Amino acid sequence: MVELEQLKTLSAKAGSDPLRVQAAGGNTSLKTDGVMWIKASGTWLKDAVAKDIFVPVDHPALMAALAKNDPACETCTAFLRTDLNAAGLRPSIETTVHALMPQRVVVHVHCVNTIAWAIRADAEERLAEKLKGVNYAFVPYARPGLELAAAIQARLRPGVDVLVLGNHGLVVAAENVPAAEALLDRIIALLKRPVRAAKPADMKALAELAQGTDYLPAPDPETHALATDDLALPRGEKAVFYPDHVVFLGVGVATDIASGAPLVAIPGKGVLLRKDAKPAIEPMGRCLADVMRRVEPQDPLVSLTASDIGRLLNWDAEKYRQTLKAV
Repeated sequence: MVELEQLKTLSAKAGSDPLRVQAAGGNTSLKTDGVMWIKASGTWLKDAVAKDIFVPVDHPALMAALAKNDPACETCTAFLRTDLNAAGLRPSIETTVHALMPQRVVVHVHCVNTIAWAIRADAEERLAEKLKGVNYAFVPYARPGLELAAAIQARLRPGVDVLVLGNHGLVVAAENVPAAEALLDRIIALLKRPVRAAKPADMKALAELAQGTDYLPAPDPETHALATDDLALPRGEKAVFYPDHVVFLGVGVATDIASGAPLVAIPGKGVLLRKDAKPAIEPMGRCLADVMRRVEPQDPLVSLTASDIGRLLNWDAEKYRQTLKAV
């Protein structure tokens, strides 16, 4: 299928850009002949060309279930086209987002520039300034699944092809893959924020701290900004601003290797990773650094509440995603 191959190419491109997608985050989909092909839960968009990461969902059946607020829409496994699902994977935890958008191609990314706007208390007002002329909707934070579906339905209007999800990310939709990619590039350009230069890590100090431990300095130089940027730890050490952070890193950021955490930000020095850390750990640490480097001291930020965090950690769909080796 030519269109699905085009979507795979777009997905791999977006998934390879850490400013757009981190680790297993983000998802893409294509609706054709009653089937919605969507990224499988826990797979990485960057692997879209090399691996079979898309699963088929019965779109009409899912939409009928959504209209009834059917609990099966939490995981959407009941709507899989098993006859076409050779890999036996589960649909993305954000399948309902894609189903609700009427356009044939939907792209959801965790763009750091978008998140830097979407975590502000005045996000809706500021986005209205940045997205003049765009047929978009701002959707206040809601947990993925049925809750996010309901929040989107409350804000969706005819013609809307862009969603900014509060404390979450960006969704764009179009009738074909090239149009979706062009719209994605346009919106990200409109939402671009100034970024502070990353201060270099103290690699000597990190090596000394790591000696004889289960830790090593983070390999990506950009990740160290989590510990060296003036705002990253002061604003992000004890807060959670978007779902994937708490799912992979826990609440806030550890700053002492005695914690045993998979990622530890040593204030003013840099970041250490446990040798057995899952592949998603460093990208998620870098994501917070990238977001915080686009935040100014006076920005009014809103973090997830303790209730939001608890309900993410206790959600079966997220527990499943955590069990996958690639994550």
